[in-house]
Amino acid sequence: MTDAPAILINLLKVKPGKQDALIALLKQNTDTVVRTLEGWKTTRLIAANDGAGVVIYSEWETPEAIDAMRSDPRMKAYFPQILELASLDSVTGSAVFGETR
Repeated sequence: MTDAPAILINLLKVKPGKQDALIALLKQNTDTVVRTLEGWKTTRLIAANDGAGVVIYSEWETPEAIDAMRSDPRMKAYFPQILELASLDSVTGSAVFGETR
């Protein structure tokens, strides 16, 4: 077994004028639910400069931890609220290359 984290990338295309509300909701969800879940390591929210999108980058101990997060009832309660503000596309994977200066 590898120590490399499972990475979840969520790309949210925000409805016009809703980026700030979406970020506030995502911060609340991270603070109250995500950080309490087994296997969670880190989350970063990246806001598009044009206000049209938000990327959620998160690392988990295993792909199974991501699956468990998605099926947690507290997370499921947030999904309709998120979808009122944005459309969602997800990619799960692992890092295959990285470079740092």
